[in-house]
Amino acid sequence: MAASRRRRTALHPGPRRATTAGSAALLAAASVWTLGQASGAEAASTLTVAQDGSGQYTSVQAAVDAIPAGNTERVVVSIEAGTYRELVKIPSTKQNVTLQGGGSSRDDTVIVYDNASGTQKPDGSGPYGTSGSATVAAEADGFQARDLTISNDFDEAAHQDMNDRQAVALRTAADQVLLDSVTVTGDQDTLLLDTASKETLGRVYMKDSDVVGNVDFIFGRATAVIDTSVITLKKRWDGSSAGYVAAPSTAADRKGFLITGSTVEGDVSASSFHLGRPWHAGGDATLDPMATFRDTALSSAVRSEPWTDMSGFSWKDDRFAEYRNTGPGSGSASSDRPQLSDSEAAEQETADWLAGWTPSAS
Repeated sequence: MAASRRRRTALHPGPRRATTAGSAALLAAASVWTLGQASGAEAASTLTVAQDGSGQYTSVQAAVDAIPAGNTERVVVSIEAGTYRELVKIPSTKQNVTLQGGGSSRDDTVIVYDNASGTQKPDGSGPYGTSGSATVAAEADGFQARDLTISNDFDEAAHQDMNDRQAVALRTAADQVLLDSVTVTGDQDTLLLDTASKETLGRVYMKDSDVVGNVDFIFGRATAVIDTSVITLKKRWDGSSAGYVAAPSTAADRKGFLITGSTVEGDVSASSFHLGRPWHAGGDATLDPMATFRDTALSSAVRSEPWTDMSGFSWKDDRFAEYRNTGPGSGSASSDRPQLSDSEAAEQETADWLAGWTPSAS
């Protein structure tokens, strides 16, 4: 991997693709947030991965395993183009790890696996569970992923005998997580943006990326910004169109999900998807789920009443709102479609979510 790819000094705003009507307005309103060069990035260590044996390792997990426990310095795992069918876990003891794809586009480097929540573990200890089904699990602060695809290709149609078919592609449970120019794709529960515990802050900044799924496919308790990205709605295993984009599980004293300057689209039926619903994980009534979609182009797939209840909890008791969205799926303010005022929107910017953290590319 050329050093110039690893040490970019700035990432310019604007989605890499935006085909929904209203994209011109999206671009005009896009975030001006940029990523600076990390202090000391010149000294970042690099481990190389290549399937043909030309790198130091032939699997991503082998490279991660080689990073010493207690690591705090930036380590770039440079992954040559190819499809890596494996599970990858970055434990909490290995901070500041970057997974960097080595192809000409993020489609060229793919990490993929097919576990689901109900998949039985090989050791006979029971099923993986939703969080355990992740193809890539990042539990260490300072995790970064760039220029690659992370996928869960679990086949729901072939496993209708399985009750729990949630299948996570990427799970983060850490603070100061940067996801830049990545594709995260699956069906149900694609992207789990979590924290190490209910009491722990976990900030995530995702930029110029794609997220693909159908049911609650961006979910968790993290304080997360999805900026200038494309959210692609996908049909269910049986060809039907129905689903929910976001299922935040936010603590009452924190911010949840901010989707800004992005596009929501997909080859699904009109008025078939909700923007979100409140996930009170474990029935925890003290949670106060939060999601804001702003300055985002919404396709006709978005329902005119974009929010809905979940597991007996009303979305109206939590924090769901829009601001200056465009496209055929947008709508004016009503009791079923809360809109932020200009003054409220001024307090729901990217900087408010990141709270003093400036994401820096290694």
